[in-house]
Amino acid sequence: MNILQVIPELDAGGAERTTIEVAEAITRAGGRCIVASRGGRLEDELQAVGGELVRLDMKTKNPLALWRNAARLSALIRAEGIDLVHARSRAPAWSAKWAARRTGKPFVTTYHGAYNARSALKRRYNAVMAAGDRVIANSNFIADHVRAEHGVSEDRLRVIPRGVDLARFDPDAVDPARTEALKARWGVQPGEALIVLPGRLTRWKGQAFFIEVLTRLETPRPLRLVCPGDAQGREDYRAELEHAARQAGVSLVLPGHETDMPAVYLCADVVVCPSMEPEAFGRTAAEAQAMGAPVIAADHGGAREAVADGETGWRSAPGDTDAWRASVLAALSLDEEARTKLAEAGRERIGARFSTAQLQESTLRVYRELLE
Repeated sequence: MNILQVIPELDAGGAERTTIEVAEAITRAGGRCIVASRGGRLEDELQAVGGELVRLDMKTKNPLALWRNAARLSALIRAEGIDLVHARSRAPAWSAKWAARRTGKPFVTTYHGAYNARSALKRRYNAVMAAGDRVIANSNFIADHVRAEHGVSEDRLRVIPRGVDLARFDPDAVDPARTEALKARWGVQPGEALIVLPGRLTRWKGQAFFIEVLTRLETPRPLRLVCPGDAQGREDYRAELEHAARQAGVSLVLPGHETDMPAVYLCADVVVCPSMEPEAFGRTAAEAQAMGAPVIAADHGGAREAVADGETGWRSAPGDTDAWRASVLAALSLDEEARTKLAEAGRERIGARFSTAQLQESTLRVYRELLE
């Protein structure tokens, strides 16, 4: 099978990571995977798994540029013998849909988020992600959203949760030197409890809210909050976080993008995912559980599927500072036996439900449905 995946960029993110994982599955199955994208920091990983990058500006939302991209993708499909087109974001999905229809190729979309639709025009724009011959939802939460918002029939809808690479996210595979190097770079002091809030620096991810949670929170150990993730140009928000932390007396580290996320999670006494809006899946909560870290996630969206409240972590009411303070204290009070039990339950749950291998095989099954 020759598959074309279409995505705006190949930088850090759930959709980008899934693009690489599916490219790996295609090439391992003897197929060929081309990715049309602007490219980004994951280009080398794409090449390493056998994928091929065709550099196109798939991030543009300009209507004329979308139409031109459709022509370019049509030519690419014909020249490279593409069998199926898979789009992972709204703007390039329009070009990909038109190209697939022109060339008579099956069209697949993955609905990666609960896209806002505050107007009829925006709802129409979003609807392209429900226009595939198969529409993949990356959680049951998203599947329910797609049914309600677009009326997608069950014969076209498939639920394929995000995957965690259990070989990479394995506590036993991390050399202690990796965690020590991170702690040294972050300035972690002896006796401090380390709280990690992963995610790009944007308000809806909850960094500002969580600084408020830590304000006046009395704990037996001093706390250090580390928020690994790109600012993506939001320097005003970064400055706001630094100011709020100084005012609240919170030790805050904003290290930017971190590549060694398994070691990041292994460093943590607690991993928090306090998103103010529902996450489609909750990738960071799943990865952290795979690493055996105690996890607290906002109790909405896909996190409800990723975290079993009271068994593999905690789910706290979104935006409720008192509820979050109680969960943080509960996580920090775990003794060694309770933490070990939580870690084992979390890793077992992720392995059983959310592995990369399951995502890859399920996606290939969708392709075969359409190609056969």
